[in-house]
Amino acid sequence: MENAAVLCAGGRIVSAGTTREALRDPWVRLHRKKIVEFDCAGKVVLPGFVDSHTHPAFMAPRLTDFERRVSGASYEEIAAQGGGIRSSVDAVRRTGKRELSHRILNTLREMSAHGTTTVEAKSGYGLSLEAEMKSLEAIRDAAAGWPGTVVPTLLGAHVVPSEFEGRAAQYVALVCREMIPQAGRRNLARFVDVFCDSGAFSEEDCLKILAAATAHGLQTRAHISQLSRTPLERILSCRPVSLDHLDHVNDQDLALLARSNTVATLVPGANYFLGKEYPPARKLVDSGVAVALASDYNPGSSPTPSMPFVLSLACTQMKMAPAEAIAAATINGAWALGLASSKGSIEPGKDADLAIFDVSDYREIAYWMAKHICQAVIARGTVVLIR
Repeated sequence: MENAAVLCAGGRIVSAGTTREALRDPWVRLHRKKIVEFDCAGKVVLPGFVDSHTHPAFMAPRLTDFERRVSGASYEEIAAQGGGIRSSVDAVRRTGKRELSHRILNTLREMSAHGTTTVEAKSGYGLSLEAEMKSLEAIRDAAAGWPGTVVPTLLGAHVVPSEFEGRAAQYVALVCREMIPQAGRRNLARFVDVFCDSGAFSEEDCLKILAAATAHGLQTRAHISQLSRTPLERILSCRPVSLDHLDHVNDQDLALLARSNTVATLVPGANYFLGKEYPPARKLVDSGVAVALASDYNPGSSPTPSMPFVLSLACTQMKMAPAEAIAAATINGAWALGLASSKGSIEPGKDADLAIFDVSDYREIAYWMAKHICQAVIARGTVVLIR
């Protein structure tokens, strides 16, 4: 919509329409002097981005892994040599909750500087009952200091920790019998996630973990088919809200996804950073699958807080149209978190989550690479950023 205006009050969107309509509104005319007005002439206003897949609960970048990768080592080889997810565990276990929370809060602020107002935040670098609960508590505490919305996810099943090497079944039992019940009982997580792939957890493990989550009142999602294909039929029977990565899917998987209510969340930042083939976004969209885009912010495979960069990758590498990419990063991301009734679009009654970009055409958001174009962010009616 051109020449538009959005009126927000009490943290919600009250009306959205043309500027002429807004100026005729009796309430606006009556309270004109009290209204804080942002002049967005020549700019683009979008719903705040919904980043529906991130891993912010870590302490340090994995620079050794990075150096090995640019020298030719694969993701799997690095993990086998002691790198990968396990290499982030010791630092998280040693770090106090306050320090971890401070780091997560800084990450949320970095994300909002690029237009993000809603973030799904996973644990997953503790891999023990104590460290996973500490990570979720740190996410909760960081969320309390940020005006945006944070959706916490338990990812205790990220990888089998070193002390359970060769005893994956016992670790799965720990996740199902201790981590999930405690996260649910203490209201520390809304979702349970599991990394179902080669080098992580099997399909059978995944089914057990998703069933345990459902039994304890938590919603489910899964990392799946990133490194190799896992058939989706049995996983989809668990009714996950989102399946993420999906680099390796076939026509049967596409048909099953299209008939389901599960969102396919693609994270092209990881493909870029790992130098891997991108997921088949065009085939997914054309098959009728609901596709979301997320940053996959993490220290090992996608160290970016920038959703505009993700949109650029979606357009240039996965052949999504700019409008498709924006929808995937806003309303479809909201669906991937079960928040479509309050997030992801500029509609009366929804949360006042808005991002203002210093461009004159929405297509420029995906066009400009590695350029800060977000000028202002409003999260639930609170001004988070003004450049």
